[in-house]
Amino acid sequence: MLVSKKTINFSGKIVIASHNAGKVREIKKLVEPLGLRANSAAELNLAEPLENGKTFSANAIIKATAARDTTNLLSLADDSGLVVPTLNGAPGVYSARWAGPKKDYDMAMERIAKELAGREPAAHFVCALALAWPDGSCEHFEGTIHGTLVFPPRGINGFGYDPIFQPFERLQTFGEMLPEEKHSISHRARAFEQFCNRYLGKSSGAE
Repeated sequence: MLVSKKTINFSGKIVIASHNAGKVREIKKLVEPLGLRANSAAELNLAEPLENGKTFSANAIIKATAARDTTNLLSLADDSGLVVPTLNGAPGVYSARWAGPKKDYDMAMERIAKELAGREPAAHFVCALALAWPDGSCEHFEGTIHGTLVFPPRGINGFGYDPIFQPFERLQTFGEMLPEEKHSISHRARAFEQFCNRYLGKSSGAE
């Protein structure tokens, strides 16, 4: 096990560098057992930085460092998305942009269905977490879960592309799963487990 040279004050504050209510809700669930007092970028009225990275990790680092530089607090950012190999990796890092300014994921899912047009529906979700420290350093962790896309969408839970993503060896889409079940296997939980393994030497309890 890697032993970090840094230690987190688990009675302290952490900024969740996101304005996405669904992501914030899931990340808060993951950090709560650590005793961290979490506030989102939206709650702190932080500006949204320009996400012009070419990878999930690059965009997560942009968001985490922007929040850290503004607040001088430990900041955690998530950048995640749906990768469809048949569509040359799209929507990928542009997953949110496919939903447009109104965050219309029904439209985005319909676009994926049309562009797939019966072709191979394999896909995977990727989550990159970036942790920006007040001393100016930054670390990142990445989790992935593979599955298949199903149409029409199923379920009303979760957010984003959850209703069309069915993990391998599961009968339900993320949209049909209870939050606790999704949190136990998701790409976000897997990235967060790496974070906990590094700083706590144990599982996050997400599994």
